[in-house]
Amino acid sequence: MIEHLFVYGTLLPGEVRWQYLEPFVIDDGQQDRATGTLFDTGEGYPAALFGGSGTIHGRRFALRPDLLWHALERLDEVEGAVAGLYRRIEITTASGHAVWTYEYGRGLELQPIASGRWVERSG
Repeated sequence: MIEHLFVYGTLLPGEVRWQYLEPFVIDDGQQDRATGTLFDTGEGYPAALFGGSGTIHGRRFALRPDLLWHALERLDEVEGAVAGLYRRIEITTASGHAVWTYEYGRGLELQPIASGRWVERSG
């Protein structure tokens, strides 16, 4: 069973959606990477497409096993997985961990972020 989540944008600590993930994590997370391309949506949050030759930098969090399915259900709502904007998928990170993550689905115009690292662009 997958009990980790890889995040790369607004679910990171200090970002606007961290409040939705924080109650479900059991650790401080670990820096990790995944293959793929990170995009700027122009809406104040990133989007990712996994696979290929690029690198996406993020953080891997262990989720509370007793709240795992509740956490994923809540995060699916927050990330728009229900409406198809993003979808929850399984990937393997550079450290070899099987994790859940959220991949871009549809509906936005995207610009690649060359560094593969999200930096909030407020104001």
